[in-house]
Amino acid sequence: MKIELIVVGKTNDRHLTTSINDYIGRIGHYIPLSVTVIPDLKNTKSIPGAQQKEMEGRAILKLLQPSDQVVLLDEHGMEFTSVDFARWLEKKYLASRRLIFVIGGPYGFSPSVYERANELIALSKMTFSHQMVRLIFAEQIYRACTILKGEPYHHQ
Repeated sequence: MKIELIVVGKTNDRHLTTSINDYIGRIGHYIPLSVTVIPDLKNTKSIPGAQQKEMEGRAILKLLQPSDQVVLLDEHGMEFTSVDFARWLEKKYLASRRLIFVIGGPYGFSPSVYERANELIALSKMTFSHQMVRLIFAEQIYRACTILKGEPYHHQ
């Protein structure tokens, strides 16, 4: 089983990038994880948000295979405690060939990406920048791995 994280646009803040890469490296000790960055759209000032979502959506859909389990990080998704997310991840990991998590751009996802998704997950009822979500979610995947291994990173 493989986990892939698809993100729209590069992370501009070098501190975030350093922290994200740290967690991705840590996760690699537990499960195979790859990150695919869809390049930022160019000259977007004159492109409406809905059109940007459609353009990003086409790029996302090109990366997906029919058998993929696709999970969008979306404010309307299911919320978990860290322990519940670890259990959910373990079940998905055992049942899927490729588990794909997608973090959209600043305007979210196009209708076609929502249609393709198998599930939606919310990190919180609060809204975070799409770049901050990358760090928070990477940390949660790492936390889930340590929970499943019974390691002391997560405290009850």
